[in-house]
Amino acid sequence: MPRSLCRVVGIDHISVRVSDYDKSKTFYAGLFAFLGFELSDDYGTTIGWTNGKTRFWIAPAEGRKSYRIGDVGLHHYAFELRNRKDVDALQAYLERQGVRIVDPADEYYDDYYAVFFLDPDGLKLEGMKYGELTAQRRRAAAAKEKARKKKA
Repeated sequence: MPRSLCRVVGIDHISVRVSDYDKSKTFYAGLFAFLGFELSDDYGTTIGWTNGKTRFWIAPAEGRKSYRIGDVGLHHYAFELRNRKDVDALQAYLERQGVRIVDPADEYYDDYYAVFFLDPDGLKLEGMKYGELTAQRRRAAAAKEKARKKKA
């Protein structure tokens, strides 16, 4: 297999087409403020937010004006959060905003804690934290081993 000459170092941005630009702009502006994103650019009919690592853009749809989970295309977009408490805080925010939560904050895989919700067009979004409990167990084991060695 030939060695690749280029490497992806991250996801720079995602651009989502929306059916009701003003409604989606309000939804995402609130969500991104809560998640610590800032407005990067607003061109009137295209707007983007950034957290310094990635950008998320919306613009009005030009064609079909509806989306259903399961359609060809993007299934969902996940925001990696700092910890499980942030996942719970996101769910509380979403509940206060009346956002439709399709799968509440829970452990969906081993050490994978997430909440799944829908934007105004039904695009599935996720707030998640992976590996927090495993990291805690490793730190506890390392501390225990350090204490054992110090005692010996």
